[in-house]
Amino acid sequence: MTVKRIVANVAAESVSDVRDFYADLFGLHAVMDHGWIVTLASGEQAVTQISLASEGGSGTPVPDISIEVDDVDAVYARSRARGCDIAYQITDEPWGVRRFYVRDPTGKLLNVLSHRP
Repeated sequence: MTVKRIVANVAAESVSDVRDFYADLFGLHAVMDHGWIVTLASGEQAVTQISLASEGGSGTPVPDISIEVDDVDAVYARSRARGCDIAYQITDEPWGVRRFYVRDPTGKLLNVLSHRP
């Protein structure tokens, strides 16, 4: 048996508002839209992964979703410009990532990160 894909499902009262948040912040685009459910994608291929954690690292709560980007500082700047709820300020972590936490419109805690060179 092979796992081909893992998809995060986020319950949303206003699917369009949450779609706009992810599209604006992360440059994602709709690959499926039935009105009641929208699937967004980046066009990139990634390894299928699931993380299990007792904490989020550095004493933070476990985030609901982790999103790796190529330029975390640019996403952080867009988040601040949008007035997003930044739950953990941008930080260089001792395990080699630069990251911040932001809440999406449904309250999900997102760990946005880039691996440092």
